[in-house]
Amino acid sequence: MNVQRAREIAASPTMENVEYNGVRIYIQHVNEENETARIYPLGQPEQEQEVPLRSLSEPSSQVAMDVEQVACRVESDT
Repeated sequence: MNVQRAREIAASPTMENVEYNGVRIYIQHVNEENETARIYPLGQPEQEQEVPLRSLSEPSSQVAMDVEQVACRVESDT
C-alpha cells in the first residue's frame, strides 16, 4: 500500500477493509518518513504494532483489479 492511500484510510470515517498478514486491521497512524503504519487487529487495540506500509493490503481492491483484468482479456478475445 502506498503512503497516500494509507493516509486516506487512516483519516476516513469509514472503516475500510485493510489486512495485515490476512488479518483485518485498523490503521491508527501513518509515518510517511519511514513508510510505516501503526496498526492493530480489529477489536484488539492492545496488540498495537508498527509495520511497513508495503505489508498492508486491501483485498477488495485486488478483487476489483482482477475482475477488470479478466474483462479486458475477454473483450480483446472477441
